[in-house]
Amino acid sequence: MTTQTESQTKKPTLLSNLTTQILIAMFLGVLLGIVVHNNWSAESAKEFSGYIKMLATVFIRLVQMIISPLVFTTLVVGIAKLGDISAVGRIGGKALGWFFTASFISLLLGMFWVNILKPGVGLNLSNVDLATASEVTEKTQNFSAQNFIEHIIPKSIVEAMATNEILQIVIFSIFFGLAAASIGSHAKPVINALDKTSHIILKMVNYVMKFAPIGVFGAIAGVFAIRDFNELLLTYAKFFGSFLVGISSLWVILLLVGYLFLGKKMGILLKRIVSPLIIAFGTTSSEAVFPKLTEELERFGIKDKIVSFMLPLGYSFNLDGSMMYMTFASIFIAQAYGIDLSTGTQFTMLFVLMLTSKGIAGVPRASLVVVAATCGMFKIPIEGIALILPIDHFCDMFRSATNVLGNALATSVVGKWEKEVDF
Repeated sequence: MTTQTESQTKKPTLLSNLTTQILIAMFLGVLLGIVVHNNWSAESAKEFSGYIKMLATVFIRLVQMIISPLVFTTLVVGIAKLGDISAVGRIGGKALGWFFTASFISLLLGMFWVNILKPGVGLNLSNVDLATASEVTEKTQNFSAQNFIEHIIPKSIVEAMATNEILQIVIFSIFFGLAAASIGSHAKPVINALDKTSHIILKMVNYVMKFAPIGVFGAIAGVFAIRDFNELLLTYAKFFGSFLVGISSLWVILLLVGYLFLGKKMGILLKRIVSPLIIAFGTTSSEAVFPKLTEELERFGIKDKIVSFMLPLGYSFNLDGSMMYMTFASIFIAQAYGIDLSTGTQFTMLFVLMLTSKGIAGVPRASLVVVAATCGMFKIPIEGIALILPIDHFCDMFRSATNVLGNALATSVVGKWEKEVDF
């Protein structure tokens, strides 16, 4: 009992140390980036940014290295432990019900605030470099219903793992786990081996997370070296300020709902996920904290079979911050071009976004691709995506952190519903 108590008292210290290191890394990154931006030539600063961002790239690639095997092993073991198809269906139904409700509220919030604050009205488009949108708009050419379905269903689990297509890995893992559960005791050696493998991978997470402050430092320094934040803030003050109002209101709703279901445990949950939230914020990648979030939710008291089932689904279907941004950005672009969208059209856009945004978590700059594709469907110039590209990185910091909070909350609440918690 003494040993257990000692280990429990050490964990918060380790967590706070990592959090402190990341916060210091963010501060130093901002400081270094500003110094480089103000004292180096634009060309030298851009070259420096490319090199320093390699630190973030190394960290994110280290995380990506373990995501596929972690999702596969934990999800298969989790389904096998659930025991039967009815349990999987029951928990899956609750999960999807939560995900779609949260997505609808997030989309609705984005639509509400962009109509109230009208950040795009009266915007000057003369200085917008439309060529910068080409990278995103080119991706929308292949964005169709057929490709959407193809993106969900894997043609090869090896290819899905190689490209970290989380939803495709989830689909295969569900079939594999259900098949293993149906075989019964004959599948135990395989399940036990995968269970041991998942614990080894989670141990790797501890090693990888030691690189988190370095990765955050590189990501922040690289951005501030080539961006004049003060100038950006002046230019996009109304857009960024309106976005922050929207994302803040979403946080308020998420925290209130969390307190409603978890009570005082909501505060403990927030302490547990501080580190993943800051890493996601600093690297603009919710995917980068998937393994760490898995570990922290289990420490919080959610049974591993619930965490391993819920989180992979959440990363495909429950991106609350990104959802709020999608309606906000789409209608903002319409406002900037003076296109009046009726309330009915906006609600239609909302439901289109609800469907098209599912399962695109692995697509680079997924939110922008979906926004551009949606604009095209509603006769809004997709080149308007160039309006938000300069400030998108800073918006993405808040989106990514919100996605992490939403998934942590969904996993905890469903775990409590299923009485699969240790609190």
